[in-house]
Amino acid sequence: MKIIQSLTLITGFLLLSLGAISQPPPPPGNPSTSGNAPVGSGAPIGSGTMLLIGFAAAYGARKVYVHHNSKESEVEE
Repeated sequence: MKIIQSLTLITGFLLLSLGAISQPPPPPGNPSTSGNAPVGSGAPIGSGTMLLIGFAAAYGARKVYVHHNSKESEVEE
C-alpha cells in the first residue's frame, strides 16, 4: 500500500510540474514576410554538427588506439 501511495504522489508531482516547464507561445509572425517560414528560421547548425562529428571521430580513434595497444601488450607478455 505504501508503494502505491508513493507512486501516486510522484506521478502527481510530475504531472503538475509539466505546466512549469512549458514554453510561452511564439510571437506572431511579421506580416511583411510570407507565412511559410522554415522551423528555426534558418538557425545555423553546421558548425555544431561538424564539432560533434569531430569529437565522435576523435573518441572512436582513441578507443581503437587503446584497444590496439592492449592487444599488443598481451601478445608481448
